[in-house]
Amino acid sequence: MTWATVGVILGGRIGYVFFYKFSFYLDNPIQIFYVWQGGMSFHGGFLGVVAASILYTLRQKIPTLMFADIVACAAPIGLFFGRIANFINSELYGRVTDVAWAMVFPTGGPQSRHPSQLYEAALEGLALFLLVNILWQTEFVRNRPGFATGVFILGYALARSVVELFRQPDAHIGFLFGGGTMGQWLSLPMALVGIFFILWSWKRTT
Repeated sequence: MTWATVGVILGGRIGYVFFYKFSFYLDNPIQIFYVWQGGMSFHGGFLGVVAASILYTLRQKIPTLMFADIVACAAPIGLFFGRIANFINSELYGRVTDVAWAMVFPTGGPQSRHPSQLYEAALEGLALFLLVNILWQTEFVRNRPGFATGVFILGYALARSVVELFRQPDAHIGFLFGGGTMGQWLSLPMALVGIFFILWSWKRTT
């Protein structure tokens, strides 16, 4: 847990600096350390946890992929509560809409918006937790290290890409090539990695 915490904080911050505000922090490097002002990237945090987990498992001589599968079963819990926190803090809200369940966020102006944080909590958190853990109950998955990890990575990438259709893009970035958002483009390589792990582990058994 200690290694993962350090990994997610360092990775999340470094990822935000490089993925979301590189030019700003290039001109104001000291503000990289102003973490109390916010600015964390899930994709960066994910890479940080991956790096920390690899180092930890190598040091403890634990099978890395089996360890990753166990982490994948629990990770959606953290994602769920993280998105609930985003909702409570009125941050990372959705796009303007007139659907019946639209909400006015204190920091989002007078327009009604999608509660996209709740969409993410439901998909990245609850649905992904159920999917990975149901699969983990089968011997097929438990005997193929990396399979559950691949499902988690691919599942997150798909869930995030879908919710990005309802989430307000970062004001300083907006829409990118093809009308996609930064979250969607960063999720694309995750999806490919997830597919690779699923296919690779499919052919292997413990």
